Amino acid sequence: MSRSPNILFIMADQMAAPALPFHGHPVVRTPNLSRLAAEGVVFENAYCNYPLCAPSRFSLLSGRLPSAIGAFDNAAEFASSVPTFVHHARAAGYRTCLSGKMHFVGADQLHGFEERLTTDVYPADFGWTPDWGNGALAYGWSHHMASVVEAGPCHRSLQIDFDEETAHQAVQKIYDYGRTAANTADRAPFFLAVSFTHPHDPFNCLPEHWDLYDHAEIDLPSVPPIPPERQDPHSRRLHVMDGLHRYDLTEERVRTARHAYYGSISYVDELVGRLLTALERAGLAGDTIVVFTGDHGEMLGERGMWYKMTFFEWSSRVPLLVHAPGRWAPGRVAAPVSHVDLFPTLLDLFGDRAPPPVDPLDGSSLLPLLEGTDAGGNRSVFAEYLGEGALEPAFMVRRGRYKYVVCGDDPAQLYDLEADPQELVNRAGDPALAAVESALAGTVAGRWDAAALRRAVVESQNRRLFVHKVLLTGRHTPWDFQPHRNAATSYVRNFGVAEDTLKALARLPAVDPVPPDRADA
Repeated sequence: MSRSPNILFIMADQMAAPALPFHGHPVVRTPNLSRLAAEGVVFENAYCNYPLCAPSRFSLLSGRLPSAIGAFDNAAEFASSVPTFVHHARAAGYRTCLSGKMHFVGADQLHGFEERLTTDVYPADFGWTPDWGNGALAYGWSHHMASVVEAGPCHRSLQIDFDEETAHQAVQKIYDYGRTAANTADRAPFFLAVSFTHPHDPFNCLPEHWDLYDHAEIDLPSVPPIPPERQDPHSRRLHVMDGLHRYDLTEERVRTARHAYYGSISYVDELVGRLLTALERAGLAGDTIVVFTGDHGEMLGERGMWYKMTFFEWSSRVPLLVHAPGRWAPGRVAAPVSHVDLFPTLLDLFGDRAPPPVDPLDGSSLLPLLEGTDAGGNRSVFAEYLGEGALEPAFMVRRGRYKYVVCGDDPAQLYDLEADPQELVNRAGDPALAAVESALAGTVAGRWDAAALRRAVVESQNRRLFVHKVLLTGRHTPWDFQPHRNAATSYVRNFGVAEDTLKALARLPAVDPVPPDRADA
């Protein structure tokens, strides 16, 4: 049985595919990611299955749509009983490790990972639970426009602190894997997930990344603000929730926020470069598949909208590239794919020792697309939104060139993305596309029971709102992950491995012992 490949899985937070140069952006600079894209396989139409952090990640890890596992919003518990592809990697003999953000909610902060190197940047409790039952649209904990109006360069931030630690711990772990490979004949493959919180708002970046860009060259949104009376109802609700009406979003404020977002993307690219350098120096690059994606996108002022929580392309389309030039020829895949396709793909890569999935998966393997044996012409993408800023479940289907969106009693939306990539012309109700719309509407009705799902969402919210309030009374025990490091085994100690031997084992590349130049007199 051939050895399974190492896998380095890198995720960025709120990374919009249209903002990346290998997806056609003329301004943003990402030399490391662009090299991976040029040498790897780029999926041009990859989508998250829920345009919000935690549900998107839970769906990706489980290979199932969020509603199937109760991942209704950013404060929904990710049940310990839900198998993830990390469990399968571990069962297949992989060493599994996480550095950085995964936004796990609940007491289980591992979900199959043997090791977790950092805490999370966001809370693990139920504090961000929406309240559909009371018709709430605005929340004190949700996004607001200060991220835009206060944008600009900074020397340090909470997010920079977090990503520096995430990258440092991951680089150290890669070198540890390299040491194991150098000093052990029979070594297990690794699955290392590294998840950064940039370029998520607030829109700040380090001066050196800000200075990569001429402020005058920062492009303004390709679609200007759409007046509320011309917006679809869900966009109007997000307008209220985000408080857009409370600020004068001048051209300069918008340009500054986009400038900082681009700088943050370049920062992520620099961090990716550190990981790639570590792989090379540890001697692991040739046997490691690198996967890069984002949990969802960022509207970045397009249509006058910010953040995510909508199915428009800037919010729901994510980067997805797979770098393994020794396995698959570089190329680009136009077929629509989504995060739930990663679970079955990874099962294929884990090899024969990986057990079959316990539950039916909602995606299909990308391996035929990576190998070029299937063009993917029959593939469909499904996505949901059940969080803040909505009061009814919202659903999206992308099939071929068409995207179809429905939410409660809102008018349906149907876009021809080939003819109308900026999604400006709603073709729902157009007789010329009646057959297309009917087929997509039938798909939605056959896949989801919207009324039953709404009841389940509200019941879950009510339980969590009650539990969270109670747990904040009296003695509070957080669920947030606390990293534990054993300093007694980190460096030289007067027990265990001798000093010279320990230092030799830690050296990369290893060297053969040098005999004395002269025999003892």
